[in-house]
Order: sequence, then C-alpha cells, then structure tokens
Amino acid sequence: MMQKEVKHTLKRLSWFALVLLIGVVLVKMVQKKQTSKTVDVLINIAHLPDGNDLITKGDVFEILDRSFGFSMEGVPLNTINVARIEKVLKESPFVLDAEAYLGANNTVQIDIEQRIPVIRIIDKIGVSYYLDKDGNKLPTSKHFTVRVLTATGNIPPHTPEFMQKENHPLGQLFDVGKKILSDNLFHPMMEQIYVNNKREYTLVPKLGDQKILFGKYEDVDIKLENLKIFYRKAIANEGWRKYKTFDLRYDGQVVAVKR
Repeated sequence: MMQKEVKHTLKRLSWFALVLLIGVVLVKMVQKKQTSKTVDVLINIAHLPDGNDLITKGDVFEILDRSFGFSMEGVPLNTINVARIEKVLKESPFVLDAEAYLGANNTVQIDIEQRIPVIRIIDKIGVSYYLDKDGNKLPTSKHFTVRVLTATGNIPPHTPEFMQKENHPLGQLFDVGKKILSDNLFHPMMEQIYVNNKREYTLVPKLGDQKILFGKYEDVDIKLENLKIFYRKAIANEGWRKYKTFDLRYDGQVVAVKR
C-alpha cells in the first residue's frame, strides 16, 4: 500500500515537473520572440475603387520614420508600439482606418483603408481639395488626380464645422453634389457644378456643351426629379443634343432651349 502511494506521488511530481518545464520553455520562447528583431514591415493599402492610390507605401514609411525617429526594420519586436502606429497613420487626411499587428516571421503588418474622394472643390480663392462622403477634407495628392464631380466658382473657404452650420454655402453645395452622385442617371453624367455670385448653381454634363440652370439651393429633390423625367421622356424622343440649356428655376417645370 505504501509502495503504491509512493509511486502515485512520484507520478504526480513527474507530471508537475513536465508542466513546469513546458512553462519555462514557453516563457523563454516568448522572451526570445520579443527580443528578436523585425525582419520586414509589410504594408497593404486597399486601393480606391478605380484602382489608384492617394497615399503610397513610401508615404507610409515617411510618416512612420518622421513620427518615431527611426526605421522599424531591425529593431526588437518588444519596442514596436502597434497602437501608436495606428494612431499616427489615422492622423493622415488620406487614411480612413489603419490596423497594425505583429505577423509571422518577425514582420510588422500594416493594413490601410483610404478615404474615398467624392467631390473636388476649387473655391473662390483658388484653393483645391477633395471631400469624402462624410464631408472630411482631403488635400490633393501628389500621386494621382481623382476624376470626380468638381465644384467651382463663388465657394467660400473650407471650415471644419461647415456640415453642422445651417445654411452654410459649402454644406448646401455638398448636399447637391451628394444627391447627384447617389443617382444612377446623374452620377455618370455630371462633370461640374458652377456657383455664381448669387449662389445659383449651373450643372455641366460630361458630354456635349449643354448647361443646366439649377438655380438656388431650394426644392433640390424636386428639381432633380423633374430633370430626370425630362431626360427620360423628351430626350429619349428627340435627342439631348438638340438643346443648349435646361432651366430648372421655374416652379415645377423644365424649360428647355433648343439650339
């Protein structure tokens, strides 16, 4: 009986020693991993819908080197602050989201989602920039010019709170632009919105030399719906090239002027 208990105790001690040994080995492996050096920094940038990029891998490396003061290649893994990497990259106006993590084979992995420009603004003092779908301001890129709806003319300079201010000229313009871009007919058709000194809009299609006199920011949905009906009915029968202007400023109607 005594011999059996001794064997049982020795067996439990053996299992305990094995578990302890495994634990020590794992700790040492983790410590070795943390003190080992990075081999590479891998950057993946999700392209814009047209396949191009406003920010490149080279730009990302420049941002990180400028912020951290050193290259991340060849430094110990335990010195890599992934949270700070994400924070620094999200401060770029071109970056919507950034995720950083330590990958296999001692690599730092960085995934970036770009902001997508939807409208280009050239304001009354000549400053050019983009707005994304949420109204965030993006500078023009040194790498690529995005072909999007462009607004020019008497447009006030950008202010960060323009979306929150009631009757803000830039906010009204942005709303008209978004309504055009959300429509399957108008989105591929329209190229430019011009704003005159009376804050009246003129829409310019991509094809032909027609002008659409939209008027002031009022009854926007009604005007666009009337224009759509006119395009689908009258233009389908006669052809839109016969007209030089479409005037939406009159209540509930489209006044078309032929060439």
